Amino acid sequence: MPTSYDTPETPEVLDRREGPYGEVVLRRHGRLLQIIANGCFLMDTSDGRSERLLVDAALGALDGRAEPGVLIGGLGVGFSLAHAAANPRWGQITVAERERAIIDWHLDGPLSALSQQALADPRTGIVETDLVAFVHETSATYDALCLDIDNGPGWTVTEGNDSLYSPAGLADCARVLRPGGVLAVWSAQPSPEFEGSLWNAGFQQVRTEEIPVARGVPDVVHLAVVPG
Repeated sequence: MPTSYDTPETPEVLDRREGPYGEVVLRRHGRLLQIIANGCFLMDTSDGRSERLLVDAALGALDGRAEPGVLIGGLGVGFSLAHAAANPRWGQITVAERERAIIDWHLDGPLSALSQQALADPRTGIVETDLVAFVHETSATYDALCLDIDNGPGWTVTEGNDSLYSPAGLADCARVLRPGGVLAVWSAQPSPEFEGSLWNAGFQQVRTEEIPVARGVPDVVHLAVVPG
């Protein structure tokens, strides 16, 4: 007799790794692929609208400069990367991803179908690094910084990510942006407090764009521009 474990409703673990930031898991649930970090659901392949809006909103907030460079943090299921690479307006496309497992799942694993074409694009590069440390240490600069490493400024995946949304962390984000550059931050819910933090950090043109969801409060993208 079949059990509940034989039904397609039961998630199937495809890979489970223990890394420096804890456990990361790739699951298949029916036709969906899901990424779970330390027991916290991060994202799946069900939609991607908000990840695409993250990239489009950042580009739309720029001043029309030619071939702008974008830093995307992190890789996730690849929606943001694939969408950026599908747009010829972007120049350099850099993705910062700290989890080696997620990079592997894209290079030669179950997620490669979503990102294979983007990764083959000569404009694209992946940096295996913690985004928080990277923006603090790098000398590279970009026209746009698209952040999707947490469920929002108030709902971080790991405790260390909190510093990214602090005054010092936002100063680091501003430092890696060229004059007039755009910071775009994905969040599972609106945060007026974070908008205030962006203003206090010296950003301009701070606003929030909503992405309707089937149930509950909408996802949002917080946008802010470095003076230039």
